[in-house]
Amino acid sequence: MARLEAKKPPLFISEPLTEDTVSQSLSLLSGILKSCYGPAGRLKQLHNGVGGYVCTTSQSSALFSCLSVSHPLLRVLMASVQNHISRFSDCGLFTAILCCNLIECFKSLNVAPCTVVKISKHLLSLCMDYLKSEACACRVSVDFSSVETLLCLVRSVLMSKPACMLNKPEVDHLTTLILKAFMFTVPCHVETNAVLGKCVIVPVKDRKVVDSTVLPGLLIEAPEIQLAKPITVKRTCSSTIKTALFCVSMSGDLCNPEEGAITVPQGISLEMLELNQLLNLGKQLVDDEVGLVVCQKVIHPSLKQYLQENHVMAVDRAGLSLMEPLSRMTGSNPIASIHSLSPSCYGSSKDVRIENFASKCFVHIVPNDTVVCSLILCNRNETAWDELKRACETAEHVLQLTIKEPLALLGGGCTETHLASYIRHKTCSLSTSSFKDMDCSRTQYQLVADGFCRSLESVACSLSHDGGEILTDVVYGHCWFVPSGFPSVSNWSDLVSKCGCGTNGNAENLNWRLLQGQVGSPIILGCFKDPPVKVADFLTLDCFAAKCSGLQVALETANLILDLSYVIEDQN
Repeated sequence: MARLEAKKPPLFISEPLTEDTVSQSLSLLSGILKSCYGPAGRLKQLHNGVGGYVCTTSQSSALFSCLSVSHPLLRVLMASVQNHISRFSDCGLFTAILCCNLIECFKSLNVAPCTVVKISKHLLSLCMDYLKSEACACRVSVDFSSVETLLCLVRSVLMSKPACMLNKPEVDHLTTLILKAFMFTVPCHVETNAVLGKCVIVPVKDRKVVDSTVLPGLLIEAPEIQLAKPITVKRTCSSTIKTALFCVSMSGDLCNPEEGAITVPQGISLEMLELNQLLNLGKQLVDDEVGLVVCQKVIHPSLKQYLQENHVMAVDRAGLSLMEPLSRMTGSNPIASIHSLSPSCYGSSKDVRIENFASKCFVHIVPNDTVVCSLILCNRNETAWDELKRACETAEHVLQLTIKEPLALLGGGCTETHLASYIRHKTCSLSTSSFKDMDCSRTQYQLVADGFCRSLESVACSLSHDGGEILTDVVYGHCWFVPSGFPSVSNWSDLVSKCGCGTNGNAENLNWRLLQGQVGSPIILGCFKDPPVKVADFLTLDCFAAKCSGLQVALETANLILDLSYVIEDQN
């Protein structure tokens, strides 16, 4: 077919970062993300402009899935952050804000991009070496024999999500539940290749948050069970319940006509043949002493009635998402055919019960060994529940990451300001040979290092949304927030009680200085290894693995964008 119009040549854009539209878009994106950051972050309502679902959130996972950007450079930034979120769940906003800060700061320097990239890589290596060293004063060891640090980690995740609309008792209640649910998923008998279990979130909306609870095993919603006659489930001689798990339809439906034509002799009913096959299957299940049948899809009413008459509980419409945890929990191999059964496919359950929660009825399958649990999650409305679900999933993922690497970083902006202080202190003593290796001058290095430090400090400043002053001390390099309404010449010790992470109090003179708009170079006078207060004092903590990855992703993405000389865009 002939073209209706001539094919347009591709659009070549040289030095894309110098464009005003890119700078304006980057600044706008940065402003949106900074306004969402932290426990006092402002909520955003996102929708597609033509109606439909409206998402109210301040979480990075929801923001980045709903936000759309048009410029290729911003799409690179968004893709990098989304990839980080998919791997770590946490520190998405930290990563994106830091990346925007670095791009804006580095492009304002009168230093060649290739030189900036070399220097910033060296700065990143200094940060990572420090964070992974025993001398690091902004990290906390996580002791799994005590729950205090784990509770602080979970509480910090929940309190940073204002759209969940939680008060302190609700945060405390959910913190305990999430940690309890996580402990259920940790195997009791540790093997060489131990695998964590799964926590399944069960939605209950329009109920109080404190009504939430956690149960070992799985809950499958089954409204019809409420009206059915109670049955005594058949058990084996060892008092367990033999369990069969089907991933194929047991409804008796005929095959899809699109798969081919079927020739049926006169007087033969395919429906009856299929039903007889299902009833024969039911007889074999009864003969094999199966007490519980769970089907991913639909079970024919006649088969369900036959099984119940023979003391076999039949649960259908379990759904695909529950097949893997059901299989793992019971030891059953999902059966994909109704024509042949193997005794090796069966698993076992400790018990099966009927649980009523709110207006819903559930079948509760209790496992022999708890590696799967159900978190019944309640909140006042659908919007707050959606946000809370994301927060609980993030908290669970943070605990999973922490069990692999039992460390945490101080939150509340303190890791950022402490790292900035450390880098300024460290770069003062670099040898001349280091500059030769990077092919840069001392002045260029100091310019980039200062921009890097100011970008980190700007992330900490983004936690404040009420216009109050932000301070840092020159002893520990921590971040302190002053309430709004006080002049900059105040006696700071009268206005601050604890630093952002909660580790340090104002008992000693820490020689504070203003953080915003000041390029001063604080020198760390003394670093501490262990926090001077107990972890039980509700520290604000961040996930070590997620924050380290966020730092790397932010800087590497900024370097990539800075190094782009051309954008070639197809206009057809």
